[in-house]
Amino acid sequence: MNRLFACTVLTLAFATIASAHCQVPCGIYGDQRRFEEMLEDEHTISKAQIEINSLAGKSDAQSVNQAVRWVTTKEEHATRIQNTIAAYFMAQRIKTDDAAYGKKLMAAHKVMVNAMKAKQSADPATAKSLEESIFAFYEAYEGKKPVFEHEH
Repeated sequence: MNRLFACTVLTLAFATIASAHCQVPCGIYGDQRRFEEMLEDEHTISKAQIEINSLAGKSDAQSVNQAVRWVTTKEEHATRIQNTIAAYFMAQRIKTDDAAYGKKLMAAHKVMVNAMKAKQSADPATAKSLEESIFAFYEAYEGKKPVFEHEH
């Protein structure tokens, strides 16, 4: 029994580590990919908000179940964005000696705040603000206008 418990704990620990962005200079992760993933998460949040609003006021069990699932999905994707900003960009990529440090930090913070607002709301305007802040962060971070094949 102790061996099973130990294996379970180790498996969960390694799964958590593997799903996070490593914090050693491995060079595996790419900035562009992180931005694309955040935009994909934002798109999911936007869709979830639309679905939540379409289910609002319905009280049958299936509609309530679907609404709860959409809320959960929306919150998970907002948290993923916040984690990407915190664990990848702020902990690893935004350097204090960078001339644009303040600009990058403020833009990253705005993404985190807008992700929090999207998490708290079913208003599609919050997802739009989140998308705009991701684009603004990209511009502050990369020093150029974003070019993504991201559409709603």
